[in-house]
Amino acid sequence: MARRASRLRLAGPELDDIAHQAAADALLAICGKIQTFRGDCKFTTWAYKFVMFDVTAKVSRHFWQRAGASVAFDEDDWDRLPAAGGLEPETHVERRDLLDAVHRAVDEKLTAKQRFVFVALLNGMPTDDVADQLGATHNAIYKVMFDARRKLRTALVDAGYLPGAKLG
Repeated sequence: MARRASRLRLAGPELDDIAHQAAADALLAICGKIQTFRGDCKFTTWAYKFVMFDVTAKVSRHFWQRAGASVAFDEDDWDRLPAAGGLEPETHVERRDLLDAVHRAVDEKLTAKQRFVFVALLNGMPTDDVADQLGATHNAIYKVMFDARRKLRTALVDAGYLPGAKLG
């Protein structure tokens, strides 16, 4: 928790609360799966993976709940997608053109729900949080993202930006 806390500006009681919640969740996970421990490694090594998973999940969920789940993707954000440092001018222009095509495809080809899911996941929002906001299941979000990616790929193939046959 201490390593991630400084980056997310967590301190004091808030940090302690999240750490205790993560520890409690990890303990429940360990107790629930104790029968699956085969002894291939030390018990503490096996248990550590549950702790790390629960800390990561708690911190990520806390960040998105506290941030108000902002999933806006501004014009400046499109410029940050490919790290343009050190590129030849031709490569930079080609990438910029491809990004503009992706941006147009996102705006024109995706439904509002697909656009929300695509932008939210691109911004790093956990799938579970996207599902909670939309009142959907984890699998439904994967399906929405799958369909969005398929539409984007088809649009980019049709526009000549990607090689390959059209999908579906």
